[in-house]
Amino acid sequence: MRFWKYHGLGNDFVVVNGVSEDVEIDPAWCRRICDRHFGIGADGVLYVLDGENGCDATMRVINSDGSEPEMCGNGIRCVAKFARDTGLVRKDIFKVWTGAGAKSVSVSRGSDGNVKTATVNMGTPVLEGREIPIDHDGKFVDQPFECEGVKFTATAVSMGNPHFITFDGIGEESIRKLGPALERHPFFPNRTNVEFASMKDGKIYLDVYERGAGWTLACGTGACAAAVAAVLNGYVSGGAPVEVRLPGGWLTVKIERDLECVYMEGPAALVAYGEIFVE
Repeated sequence: MRFWKYHGLGNDFVVVNGVSEDVEIDPAWCRRICDRHFGIGADGVLYVLDGENGCDATMRVINSDGSEPEMCGNGIRCVAKFARDTGLVRKDIFKVWTGAGAKSVSVSRGSDGNVKTATVNMGTPVLEGREIPIDHDGKFVDQPFECEGVKFTATAVSMGNPHFITFDGIGEESIRKLGPALERHPFFPNRTNVEFASMKDGKIYLDVYERGAGWTLACGTGACAAAVAAVLNGYVSGGAPVEVRLPGGWLTVKIERDLECVYMEGPAALVAYGEIFVE
């Protein structure tokens, strides 16, 4: 089977072309492929499939642990680059069907004709607790929470997948303990992504424990969720771009003043391509 290796700010993926090849979505195979010692090594596998529901392409994501998230912000930028660069899509503005519905993508190409960055309309953030989902009625914004003996305040947001964001400076030791503990806390019926954020000069600095993948160099939906939380908590204003710094680099997020739409802009890069034996 042919494969391509892409990354978005270090959040890396094996891409499989399900349009021109017959592929089976196999979580066990994905776990083996994502293993960094016995496989190719990646945070997840992106299956690019024929478009559904009027979209130009479909994205399915399988995490390195075999779970399937609803949405992946860095992943969709990689899918957009793959689809445009390989000619599966022949326009610069198109739609990708995901587990969180249709997402509109606009790509910017360099002088070589290949995609350098992509801007994604991530849709409307979900703030109602049961819809995120969390074990809470109504919005959960800047509310107290306790886990592993650590008390802090947090905000819950869904960007098609659940996120739990805190801006409290709780210390590196607590952060490393809380990431995996919060992911599987009973408060989150479908588990959660966890964001540890701080503000400096109007920019968001972010560490993410990603559901199904662990500590990650970048998380696109996490950057969007953190920006939404920053607006809700009054750290930044809606309507203007906010820069989000992740360990792997910068993303730009813009939230409309009425929170109706969230836009994410960032790079995607091809690392390698080749063939792998399918057992």
